[in-house]
Amino acid sequence: MNSERIFKLRLVVARFGEMDGAGWWNTNGVLTRLGNTVFSRGFPRTDFFAQAKVAFEVARFRCREIFNPPDSVTLWDLPLEVEEAIDNDWPRWCASRDHWEQFFVQLQGTDSDDLFATFTRTGLVAADCRDSIKKLKKGPEGRSVPVAGNKPLDDELIDLLAMGFCKGAKGELLVPYAAGVGVPHL
Repeated sequence: MNSERIFKLRLVVARFGEMDGAGWWNTNGVLTRLGNTVFSRGFPRTDFFAQAKVAFEVARFRCREIFNPPDSVTLWDLPLEVEEAIDNDWPRWCASRDHWEQFFVQLQGTDSDDLFATFTRTGLVAADCRDSIKKLKKGPEGRSVPVAGNKPLDDELIDLLAMGFCKGAKGELLVPYAAGVGVPHL
């Protein structure tokens, strides 16, 4: 699995879910240009990643609050091995701020009511993946989107965990999850 890709998927979902977007979690413009202006004052070399950390933690907390299934994974709660790989890559990403600037600036300009369009515009998901989203259904309790479980965690499943957020609506957070997921060796 590609930790950089997971990070970018999380960024897109985190930005889309902010109060000035879908209104799923209580951050307002953290991942916008205004947010960057605020964060760059205190974190001049790691501003983008400080923004991401805040947005990710708020999104993780809110998703757990809405739907937190046992023995399952979500985009925000992946197996320990995967989370550790992301944490281990984080300092390298911070050190290569110039490499990331274009993606963060592109994300700041996101002004769309269509999460899938943002995924395709950022090059994270191919346009022909829309059929995968159509197959996903709201969970019976009305707060989740179950995706294919009982299979190994791979890039395809990570994509579904991210794209599952497309089933939500403004003010209606649905948490995509997969149960019984086998953890790959990294």
